Amino acid sequence: MKRRIGLAAAMALLAALLAWAAFAPLHVASRDQLFEIPKGTWERRMQGDKTSILPEQITLTLGVRDVLLLRNSDTVPQMFGPVLIMPGQDFRLPFAQAGEHPFDCTAHASGKMTVLVREAPAAGLARLRWRARSLMNDNA
Repeated sequence: MKRRIGLAAAMALLAALLAWAAFAPLHVASRDQLFEIPKGTWERRMQGDKTSILPEQITLTLGVRDVLLLRNSDTVPQMFGPVLIMPGQDFRLPFAQAGEHPFDCTAHASGKMTVLVREAPAAGLARLRWRARSLMNDNA
């Protein structure tokens, strides 16, 4: 009898947790998604190193992580689209529309980068999946 009550309580707690994750609003401390261009990036590129410093595609989510923050920690200026980011400078680019946004980027091995901006997940199963993916990515 006690086992059944314990199991029922655990199941109720799990159901409540899943309901919260599916319907609670998304809140984050900052809407910035930081990517840093490390010191020595340009020098490695000039030596023929094709190692990816930044991902080919960055995924942002409207209303949650919808501001791309690039930090140039290199010793030379870097280009991102039409913007020159000086050494030690941060560049914030907020996005207000979902879509695929291609940019030229001197810090990237291919010289190109795409910012994919997704709609905020709707309440319910979509939000639950989004939270689960976010947990998996944060722990990876």
